[in-house]
Amino acid sequence: MTMTNTIDYVTIATAGDATDFGDLLETNHGVAGCSNDTRGVFSGGHAGGDGGCDRIQYVTIDTTANAVDFGDLTRARRSVTAASDGTKGVTGGGSYDASSSMYRLDTMDYFTFSSLGNATDFGDLTRLVGFAQACSGD
Repeated sequence: MTMTNTIDYVTIATAGDATDFGDLLETNHGVAGCSNDTRGVFSGGHAGGDGGCDRIQYVTIDTTANAVDFGDLTRARRSVTAASDGTKGVTGGGSYDASSSMYRLDTMDYFTFSSLGNATDFGDLTRLVGFAQACSGD
């Protein structure tokens, strides 16, 4: 699997190719993303080796630039899913690899877009899930 740290963006109002926005803090894959009008937030991921990453990082939507550290998830994981309501971002599920056996998680965390800091426990999913998808709307 190819890992990258590239962040691209598209302008939804016009069709066209993606443009470089900046870079994530490290090269990885399996990162979850969600946003509000101000910040795009990326959480979790897999940078190689066993396990996953507990990092939360963000970009400011109006300014193309590299990601900046936001805080940490409650546990390291990759293949996370995320959604937001514009105020909070919620991550769910994911997986980690211990001794070459893949484990799925039911963990849900949340963070508040307006303040930097670590995620807080939000509850549990109804089952263990990795590689899930999510969506949200206003």
